Amino acid sequence: GSCRHRCCPGRNNACWAPGARRAHCYCDSYCQRTGDCCQDYLATCRRAAVGCAVGPWGPWSGCSSPCGLGSRARSRQVTVPPRHGGDPCPDLKQRRGCLGQHPTCGTAK
Repeated sequence: GSCRHRCCPGRNNACWAPGARRAHCYCDSYCQRTGDCCQDYLATCRRAAVGCAVGPWGPWSGCSSPCGLGSRARSRQVTVPPRHGGDPCPDLKQRRGCLGQHPTCGTAK
């Protein structure tokens, strides 16, 4: 079977070609794990692999709690999605703890 014009990222059971003896061979990037790739998979699909690229982290949000323990979050965006089995995207969100210390904390009766 041949992967011509048929390379798919991840696990995709619909991404196959007719192989020898009525068996299917696959052109998805998961076929490397299962060992059922079409003969030309590496030459056709891996060359076209594009890894994920992300932009810079945005600013941290304010603390979720004005008084006491809370959390902050920040995120970033995908600038180039992965294709044809390229490297997956790293985390797009981060969280960390914080201590809210608004001037009115501790003054409530």
